[in-house]
Amino acid sequence: MKVKFLIAFVLFSQVLELAAQNNHGKKFEQLGPELATPNVYRTASGAPGHLYWQQKADYEISAEINDETQVLTGSEKITYTNNSPDPLSYLWVQLDQNHYSKESDTYSTQTSNIGPGLTKKQVKNIIGHDYDLGYKIKFVRDNAGKDLSYTINKTMMRVDLPSPLASGQKVDLFIDWTFNIHDRIELGGRGGQEFFPGDGNYIYTIAQWFPRMAVYSDNQGWQNKQFLGQGEFALPFGEYKVKITVPSDFMIASTGTLQNANEVLEKDELERWEKAQNTFDKPVIIRSQKEAEKLEKGKAKGKKTWIYHAENVRDFAFGASRKFIWDAMAVQIGGKKVMAMSYYPKEANPLYEKYSTKVVAHTLKVYSKHTIDYPYPVAISVEAQNGMEYPMICFNYGRPEKDGTYSDKIKYGMISVIIHEVGHNFFPMIINSDERQWTWMDEGLNSFVQFLAEQEWDRNYPSKRGPAPNIVPYMKSAQESQEPIMTNSEQIIQFGNNAYGKPATALNILRETVMGRELFDYAFKEYAQRWKFKHPTPEDLFRTMEDASAVDLDWFWRGWFYTTDNVDIAIENVKWYQFDSRNPAVEGPIAQKKFEDSVRHVSMQNNEGQETAIEKDPTLKDFYNTNNPFEPLPSDIKAYNAYMSSLDSEEKKLLASGKNFYEITFNNIGGLVMPLILEFTFVDGTKEVQRIPAEIWRKNDTTVTKVFVKDKEVTSIHLDPYRETADVEVDNNFWPERKVPSRFELYKKRTVPVPNAMQKKRNR
Repeated sequence: MKVKFLIAFVLFSQVLELAAQNNHGKKFEQLGPELATPNVYRTASGAPGHLYWQQKADYEISAEINDETQVLTGSEKITYTNNSPDPLSYLWVQLDQNHYSKESDTYSTQTSNIGPGLTKKQVKNIIGHDYDLGYKIKFVRDNAGKDLSYTINKTMMRVDLPSPLASGQKVDLFIDWTFNIHDRIELGGRGGQEFFPGDGNYIYTIAQWFPRMAVYSDNQGWQNKQFLGQGEFALPFGEYKVKITVPSDFMIASTGTLQNANEVLEKDELERWEKAQNTFDKPVIIRSQKEAEKLEKGKAKGKKTWIYHAENVRDFAFGASRKFIWDAMAVQIGGKKVMAMSYYPKEANPLYEKYSTKVVAHTLKVYSKHTIDYPYPVAISVEAQNGMEYPMICFNYGRPEKDGTYSDKIKYGMISVIIHEVGHNFFPMIINSDERQWTWMDEGLNSFVQFLAEQEWDRNYPSKRGPAPNIVPYMKSAQESQEPIMTNSEQIIQFGNNAYGKPATALNILRETVMGRELFDYAFKEYAQRWKFKHPTPEDLFRTMEDASAVDLDWFWRGWFYTTDNVDIAIENVKWYQFDSRNPAVEGPIAQKKFEDSVRHVSMQNNEGQETAIEKDPTLKDFYNTNNPFEPLPSDIKAYNAYMSSLDSEEKKLLASGKNFYEITFNNIGGLVMPLILEFTFVDGTKEVQRIPAEIWRKNDTTVTKVFVKDKEVTSIHLDPYRETADVEVDNNFWPERKVPSRFELYKKRTVPVPNAMQKKRNR
């Protein structure tokens, strides 16, 4: 028994070793265990299930900015509807302003080190600020004005309900709060204020400014993961009614539709606003730079309250300043009129007046073409030296030099950030993924469509993210500095490359190289249609792209999204074959003579001008100098004629075809399997591109060999000629190896007998 057991153990160990060495199709295993199990809420097709549900949160908010103290005071009523099948004993509310508190985990968990030449800002980041930031919650009450018990855990607040909120029921929460608006130039962040010492005024970009309901979903319950600064926001949809009180000379840019324009706008501004709503060719200046500069010089003592309504949005933000210039134009989207608008200080001109609103309009058109028709009434770009997005409004950078001049870097950087932030209306403001968990579903998808919009703005646009070669430096960087795309937002090391660049590039490769534009565009649009105003997960995207295209993409998601492998496919070996015609006048001695003559020709060139001994003295010649050993013998000719008579007409035609067979071996060095794109260059200078799907690797994902048949002789082969797969090492993509081939290398070839089928027939 012991001996048998030992033998069995050895055999089992050998099986495990073979399994570990086996490279059979591992890259093409289906993403079963990695994906969440389909259910009645989210189907195996990637569509919402027949019992899909999501919560609703409606807000009535009143807020005021004190321009003297930079304090925001707010009061809100939240009406929360429980559409889930679960009774809820408590509700979770996000308190994102607490992220700026000096006691927050953002600062305490931030790593730091001392190096030479520390800047003032770096030193202050190490020391930490001493500002009084974060929410001051005055109370949380119910409809009857009774205080509700609540617990604040850093950036989250749990509100305990007197009795569980049953499925289908609603509850009202009343919350009053205040906070100091931080200096976003010094401390960074998505919102805040910027002070202009030249004229003594502020621009306020107010975001994450009110206690907001967290998402409660079918796939993870409460999304109450702490906000540390990187992972953004998961929010439910609802209706907003917001009143904003500011100094009477301020201009407001906001989510939603302005309800009382005739009360807050000057007469001339109101007339220009009405004109802009019917102007589709260029922006109309509603508040000019001259008018804004006049307001900068004096600060009004009175106040105005601006009233906005927004429906079916997940968040609300606004900008406020007396410095704002305002322009607007109308855009037709899906048969509906949308107002594209920009708000900016004089410091942003002439760039913003020339480009911003037209870029907003362009973005809405391109994104609507590739996803869904933009559903909101307005889309706003606010210049604020920061890039961040909210429903219908975004804050962007792009200031020229003080003399109004600007570099191409500033120009294209500004256009790109406007496209990107306006594009966020689609991802994640409408197609509402969970940014706290998966940044790439927001930033990556958006960066991909941003690339499409940039290329439709200018065919020579210097896009940074999307083109495959641009991601190569990251893909070939040290493994310890990378992590898979499917990594939680707060744990990403190279945030821009991982969450923006790599997924954008992957989707571009998927569209251009793997699926093709027609299949990709249809499936991508289907995903957007299915999940607009809902909460999709990565599985919903992966499954929908396959479901709507009939393309198995598990290998692609597995490689690009679940690993840190890169693309490095090499041409390992090339062998050139032709049919052996058995013709003694062509093959055998005659072929050898051609080669020797070519060698002799080079030798003669090397000794050009020198007379040989046999040429000087002809008497030295004998039989061996005059006899031709390369002439075929009668027996050779007889054998050839017998061979030809044994072939049928089809075989003779095949033999006479002159086909060239190129047996090419490819090595997958980087790990990511990809399609093979080959450019063949022929002796006559013509070229041909041949594309082989990635499934060629399905039986061996490390090495594959394939024979390519060509009518003409090939002089060179180039793998991935357009650099569309993000191959990190292109020097091994050539045959011959990046050098001009000599005549001898081009001449050398191998011969093979006629195909086996022909041999078998003769044997019969």
